[in-house]
Amino acid sequence: MAEKRFQVNPVGKGQRNLGRWDMFATWFGANANNGTWYIGGIIAACGLVGGFWAMLIASVISYLFLSLVSLMGYETGLSTTTLSRASFGIRGSVIPSVINFIMFMGWTAVNTFIAATSLSFIFHSFFGWPLFGQSGGNKGLIVGILIMSVLHILSIISGQKSVRIIERVGIILVIFFVLWEGIVVFRHVSFHELLNWTVPVKDRMPFGAALDILAAFNLAWVTSAADFSRFAKTKSVSTVSAFWGALVGVVSFAAMGMSTAISIALTSGIYNPDNSDPSTVANELGLGTVAMVVIVLTSMTSNAVNLQASGSALNNLFSRLSLRSSLLIATVIATLLTFIPLINGDFLAVFTAFLDYIGMLLGPIIAIMVVDYFCDKETYVQPNFEQERGAFWYKGGFNYPVIILFAFGVLLYLILSNVAFLKETTGATFIVMAIVALLYYGLLQYQSKRKAKQ
Repeated sequence: MAEKRFQVNPVGKGQRNLGRWDMFATWFGANANNGTWYIGGIIAACGLVGGFWAMLIASVISYLFLSLVSLMGYETGLSTTTLSRASFGIRGSVIPSVINFIMFMGWTAVNTFIAATSLSFIFHSFFGWPLFGQSGGNKGLIVGILIMSVLHILSIISGQKSVRIIERVGIILVIFFVLWEGIVVFRHVSFHELLNWTVPVKDRMPFGAALDILAAFNLAWVTSAADFSRFAKTKSVSTVSAFWGALVGVVSFAAMGMSTAISIALTSGIYNPDNSDPSTVANELGLGTVAMVVIVLTSMTSNAVNLQASGSALNNLFSRLSLRSSLLIATVIATLLTFIPLINGDFLAVFTAFLDYIGMLLGPIIAIMVVDYFCDKETYVQPNFEQERGAFWYKGGFNYPVIILFAFGVLLYLILSNVAFLKETTGATFIVMAIVALLYYGLLQYQSKRKAKQ
């Protein structure tokens, strides 16, 4: 009999209500946000051409994995963290669940911080409050963080329909904003100037290092893929629509982030990734209050995905919590995390450290889960996810060989990410994923032969 504490609730066919546009909008909205814009400004340190190629390569590979994990969610009706019980063990799934929870809390905090910066510009325009970074400038930012948190809570209480409305309206405004900002940028500088801008030697980023940053950024979404695909109406909606929504979102916003960062570097003579967040850019280009409001809305569309993923992870850790309660707890914790850059005083340092953490942990988890599912999917039935001493119980609820392999993958990333040749060329993330996948496939084959002999 299934233990109530390990109970899972697969989404049935009758509950699948996300069509092509809804899924596309979900993933486009997830990437059409402040964090993507900001990451574009950071990889501008590769130059426009180098940054674009790094973005395209890392995004396409990452979102192929997004499609695979989406298919897993569609076929089982389970969230990503619940699916991790199959490979890590029912209790061992606490590892990817905690990582997912912390990671999406971090992303919520990043987007909230940038949106709060936009609100501080609005407060400066209307009330004359000092801007963040100026004496007394923390006031506007703190009020902005609290307002964003209240908006997140209201959207959660209103339910899934309100989130879908926010996403649909938000996408239209986001597209308008990107086009508007693009026009303004190209009034200041030509495409030829952007293309031929030379990165200052002290600021140059190696191509492989950019791939690792972008892989960490994109793979973060993969670990929440099944949380949404389990609500998809068809298989192609869960895979194809998710792939193209995420890819178009990241390419359009990161490319604009690169362009605006280089544009400001050309006009000011100084390249500074901290000046690439959309609030600062919009202010520099004189876009005004409307642009700031749109930036706030893009934060809400992205954080709808972040909070859903973190809530699902918390729900896997504590099955007795309802999803809504999990979402509210996640929102409160994310609000507290948003104050870290304010205390630290260096948003860029906090952001890049956060990306390093993601890249180190996510690749091995995703590689293991994908290989496990497509090699052994016949075991992915509901009782196995719930039963003590069932197929996914392993030893005391933990699959220790997988946990050791995961730890090996993290250690391997730490070593390879510091290899000069890889920093300049391929980066470490996808190499580590390939090695972990091959090792896990070998482990499965060995275990299968061993069972056959018994």
